[in-house]
Amino acid sequence: MIRIGHAWDTHKLIKDRKLYLGGLLVPSELGLLGHSDADVVLHAIAESLLGSLALGDLGKFYPDNSLDTLNMDSKIILKECYEKILNLGYKINNIDLTIYSEYIKISPIRDEMRNNIANILNIDINQISVKATTWEKMGFVGRGEAIACECVCLVSNDKND
Repeated sequence: MIRIGHAWDTHKLIKDRKLYLGGLLVPSELGLLGHSDADVVLHAIAESLLGSLALGDLGKFYPDNSLDTLNMDSKIILKECYEKILNLGYKINNIDLTIYSEYIKISPIRDEMRNNIANILNIDINQISVKATTWEKMGFVGRGEAIACECVCLVSNDKND
């Protein structure tokens, strides 16, 4: 049986925050605003995994009003969400990401990001596609006010039900 999950996440860029993308600390004068470390890439993957099995969204498991999740490392969030998938007998077939950023160029860190995500999930790097695009100076992403990420994942188990 196969299931598809989809998610979109976006975070505002601000001063005095570190910038994490795909579990990497990216040198930058601006970082992403959020209750956790605001890694928009890992959040999109985690939420798409949850969505693939209709488990809910990130806020259900990691509320933004809880001290337990304040400044939480998104690598932990992703690992825990994937554990929920594994515990239900599913595994990742592939992940397809699109990062929307006018501010940070993704191509110099694409392979390192893919490798990092593969290591977090203990899957092959060839199961992860990372693409990026700008918004051609339009909208909040295009003005450099935010970074967004969209993720589609395919998960499967060996059952035929």
